[in-house]
Amino acid sequence: MSFKKFEPKDILLNTMKAHPSCEFFIYNGNVYYNNTPQLLGSNGGQVLNVPPGYLSLYEYNIDRVLNVNNFIYPFIRKDSARASFKTIIASSSEGGWTPNEWESAVNSEVLYGEYPLSASITRKYITKPSSSADPSDASAAWGPEGEYNKQFVALKNRLDFYGNRSKHYLVSSSFGNKNTQTLNTINIPSIFYGSQIQPGSVCLKFYWTGSLAGELRDVKQNGELIQVSGTHQDTAFSHDNNSDPLGRVAGVVLYDEGIIMLTGSWKLDGDVANTFLPAISASSGPTWYSADSPRWINFGAGGNDQIQVNNMPGSDEAQFVKTSFNMSFRGTTETQVMTMFAHAKRGEVNYSNNPTYIQYGQDQVNFTSSHVYEENNERMLVNFVSSSYTNYSASFKRQVYVSRVALYDEHKNLIGVATLANPVLKEEDQDYTFKLKLDI
Repeated sequence: MSFKKFEPKDILLNTMKAHPSCEFFIYNGNVYYNNTPQLLGSNGGQVLNVPPGYLSLYEYNIDRVLNVNNFIYPFIRKDSARASFKTIIASSSEGGWTPNEWESAVNSEVLYGEYPLSASITRKYITKPSSSADPSDASAAWGPEGEYNKQFVALKNRLDFYGNRSKHYLVSSSFGNKNTQTLNTINIPSIFYGSQIQPGSVCLKFYWTGSLAGELRDVKQNGELIQVSGTHQDTAFSHDNNSDPLGRVAGVVLYDEGIIMLTGSWKLDGDVANTFLPAISASSGPTWYSADSPRWINFGAGGNDQIQVNNMPGSDEAQFVKTSFNMSFRGTTETQVMTMFAHAKRGEVNYSNNPTYIQYGQDQVNFTSSHVYEENNERMLVNFVSSSYTNYSASFKRQVYVSRVALYDEHKNLIGVATLANPVLKEEDQDYTFKLKLDI
């Protein structure tokens, strides 16, 4: 076997940028991702073992049932390498283990993780983001869950940082004070968009009884979510003496962080009473929701935000299920691509190590001893040149069928094999170049 070295011009390194589309539909407390239906497996549960609207990282444990055909799980040994999992099993109930198994695992020399790992969008409704600049002041700045809202505090510097794009980002400006405004945040994990949400691709649609009540788009590509459809005149809302919703900014997009923050508080449909989003009691869910009409600050209600639709009174649920939401955007992914050109020049690469390349019945070894091993250098090759005539052997030509290309490092260690879809006939007087691509 002969080795051929890649020349400097035979290896190209590029970055492939793509913008995959992503869409979420929220209805009746359920989230649907890219119009994917619920896929039930043969064991009665979800095929991917994740709820609807979730992505399963690596898609492990397909169509398995816990405690029946147990899940696979990652593990590493406790040693001096200081390796660990970002997330580990916190209790025996998470992995479906018995108490004895869990005690044995905790006391062993092995750290255990859990599959499947999943992610989906989450909605956070913040009624009192902050009333004090000091997070240590427990008497002020309490969030809806009875504690200081850490998410908003963590975003304040980033919001002011993006203020050069638009004043609507600023925590405090002539357009309002986010410290006291009611905020509606949609959190998008990076697995859905990659490194960044593509500016100009965000679209939010608010549906009431199947009709489009309002639509937001970042048409300026500066993060402003501007209402581009919807004609309801909200007389109770006055901004610059204008009650027309078209052209209003209802929120901003943090492209790098994957967060949509909505502040629009005007009504989207004047005929809808304040029962669209019913008040939720403490026994059925969070207590900070009150009865309200369709507004942008209510966008995505029921999207992994602890709203328990099944616990609503029948009349309230009947109003809530009239609403649906659609959110779409494109992400940005950058993939490093190595392109390699493997040349099979004229007069080269015309020998095969396949045993069928040698005529059958010949002696392979001419002479052997304790010190000498000599192969038979007069072995005949098989002539498999196709002839146009019956019972006639065509003239011999040195040719091979190239089926794969092997890649080696500088120490001649095999690191990869590229297999052709169909073997390629390589004759002695032909030049071939095989293009290999590797995504890193």
